[in-house]
Amino acid sequence: MTAATRTMTGRFERLPPQLYFVTSAIFHYLGPAFAVLLFASIAPLGVAWLRIASAAAIFALWRRPWRFFRKLGAAERRIVIGLGVVLGLMNGCFYLALERLPLGTVGAIEFLGPIGLAAFGMRSPRNVVALGLAAIGVYVLTDARIEGEPIGYVFAFANCALFVAYVVLGHKIAAKGAADGVDRLGAAMLVAMAVALPFGIKDALPALRNPLLLAAGIGVGICSSVIPYVCDQFAMARLPRATFALLLALLPATAATIGIVVLHQIPTAAEVAGIVLVIAAVAIHRAEEPGAAATA
Repeated sequence: MTAATRTMTGRFERLPPQLYFVTSAIFHYLGPAFAVLLFASIAPLGVAWLRIASAAAIFALWRRPWRFFRKLGAAERRIVIGLGVVLGLMNGCFYLALERLPLGTVGAIEFLGPIGLAAFGMRSPRNVVALGLAAIGVYVLTDARIEGEPIGYVFAFANCALFVAYVVLGHKIAAKGAADGVDRLGAAMLVAMAVALPFGIKDALPALRNPLLLAAGIGVGICSSVIPYVCDQFAMARLPRATFALLLALLPATAATIGIVVLHQIPTAAEVAGIVLVIAAVAIHRAEEPGAAATA
């Protein structure tokens, strides 16, 4: 890592972790806007592979993670490979669920995992209250509905379990600092691309022959994988796992706020209540001792 890179990384690491959640949320919800251009021509697994492959290509050009990977010990390599497998499967399950269920339902099921993870790491009554407020707020904001194909729920709950694994393994690779974590993340994305290749490349072929679809696929990769996952590493490097899991509630709250401020959407009373509950949860929560939370 060059001196200039170390200096820039140091500046980013001093920013409030909550800022990374808001940034992640903004780009996380821009991704589906690009994905809409793809769904008419490409099956979900093809969209998943394009997202992973474009993100992997960006990390390869930016970080050259294979050089870093060669220096890792056997145990560290297993964590990186495990994260790559999780990312590959998680993205596939997400789009397969999204094809069959409303986005709000998929989002609500996905958040069940972080709620459980946060609950497992909570030690104080104050933080238990914060978790309850966040859970209610997210439920209101995601507008979950029991409808759609039953197999969609299988994919949605699989995505939920894989998301928990992502948070756990993501914290492990962030343990030595955000910059180190981003290099490991880059290596994991290359693994994810290889994992997703057998079931995604055939469906992705139409995009490889169409510049507009290819550009949309790259947009999905940048907005849904590169920027959010890098932001996660900067947040994970500074926050206990339980705190990180609770702050994920900022994602749907930020999306709703963007709709109000940028798109001039008139919020419903439920949406206002959901945003207020999430903000209250974040304000009430206090990070607990790293020794307790980090190992939860």
